Amino acid sequence: MRKIINIITILLVFITFNSCGIYSFGGVTLDNRVKTVQIDYFPNNALLIEPTLSQEFTLALQDLFVSQTNLSLVDSGGDIFFEGEIVGYRINPMTATAQQTAAQNRLTITVNVRYRNIYEEDTDFEQKFSFFHDYDANAQLVGSELEEAFSVILERVTQDIFNASVAQW
Repeated sequence: MRKIINIITILLVFITFNSCGIYSFGGVTLDNRVKTVQIDYFPNNALLIEPTLSQEFTLALQDLFVSQTNLSLVDSGGDIFFEGEIVGYRINPMTATAQQTAAQNRLTITVNVRYRNIYEEDTDFEQKFSFFHDYDANAQLVGSELEEAFSVILERVTQDIFNASVAQW
């Protein structure tokens, strides 16, 4: 009886890992032929321009793919390909004080992304991704306050792009 249980256990483990095919434990669902990723520079075409945003966003997206996948980053001819532009950089007041002034402001960044997979064209998309960070209205959005806002927003936006493209969530 113990031998049968061991055989069934081994079969279940084998079937589980074998049937997943193109799935990996990192959540990445890609054709086995996909070996490279190309992530082009995302220019800032928003009405308000933050000089470092384009470079920081592009590097954050590249870093995410390099650290979360086994794909090689290439400058051209990638099996999967990302391009786009930053289309929104807005600061809006969010909550008011009793004196009718803003108590909190919200920075919102929106990125338009075009994704292409040369092996699975049905997964291609063009989509806008956006996220925000709230901060005290008395604070200036410079230095460490700006770094914190970028960190929060870029982490979320790049993860959303990753999930929509290769994790297909």
